[in-house]
Amino acid sequence: MAEIWALVVIVFYILVLVVPLLLGVAYLTYAERKVLGAMQLRQGPMTVGPYGLLQPIADGLKLFMKETVVPSGSNKFVFVLAPMLTFILALIGWAVIPFGPGLVLADINVGVLYLLAVSSLGVYGIIMAGWASNSRYAFLGALRSSAQMVSYEISIGLIIINVLLTAGSLNLTTIVESQRGLWYFIPHFPMFVIFFVSVLAETNRHPFDLPEDEATLVTGFNVEYSSMGFALFFLGEYANMILMSAICSVLFLGGWLPPFGIVPFTWIPGPIWLILKICFFLFAFIWARATLPRYRYDQLMRLGWKVFLPLSLFWVVLTAGVLVAFDLVPR
Repeated sequence: MAEIWALVVIVFYILVLVVPLLLGVAYLTYAERKVLGAMQLRQGPMTVGPYGLLQPIADGLKLFMKETVVPSGSNKFVFVLAPMLTFILALIGWAVIPFGPGLVLADINVGVLYLLAVSSLGVYGIIMAGWASNSRYAFLGALRSSAQMVSYEISIGLIIINVLLTAGSLNLTTIVESQRGLWYFIPHFPMFVIFFVSVLAETNRHPFDLPEDEATLVTGFNVEYSSMGFALFFLGEYANMILMSAICSVLFLGGWLPPFGIVPFTWIPGPIWLILKICFFLFAFIWARATLPRYRYDQLMRLGWKVFLPLSLFWVVLTAGVLVAFDLVPR
């Protein structure tokens, strides 16, 4: 009986985490269309519901009620599995994100390694979709995505090493607690900027959305998908954006901690601070899409391998040297 009750409690915790996340994903699409509309001097969605607030619900119902079309020359099992894998991987990363002291689904000591493993697996869904679709456009988009994600994951890993050296732990709760005196974006500001740009590339967002290049690939790896398959890719992409924004907040902006410990700010609950920081990064995602032109593929690769990789490697050596020279190594 105790085991059944524990399972019920775990399922309840998962639902408490996943249901608001899915609502957040739905209304992130609405926020993106509204912000892009404001930046381009137009209104955005205004028809379905007051101020278009029911537009995400209408879009979701439309997609899930359409017929699922599977290309005759595709590998049907892999074709159906790919969007499911992408969506599931975008959700399971949230298991280790702390919303406050003790407010985490799985407070494991290797939370950072868990996040790196989950994010590195995300490319498999895109590769599977591109190969199983039996389409040249989809396959080229999958190849672009795999090369792009591998290239920028190296820089992301090296930048995270700087945070781990400074905090002295791989536990995300400990990393947040170690930022009580000083958020890490201040001493590691160049790495903070490179990390966010790498996250844009990792999530295939503008200006690095080469795998979904409408002009040359007709949306790339998901060109053959419709109905639920396309919706799951769509949900997975936006869930990844929110997850990466949460990771940026935890590693560099103090997670649930208020700004600089100022007393009036401490009255606001920690989870609210984390959500506000996530919204800040999501706005930056949308802002980049509205203002920046798309990179050429050779520029994308050059930036990752010839600029970000040497800089992040140099910063690891510099951080380790400063910590040892001034006896600042966490104990």
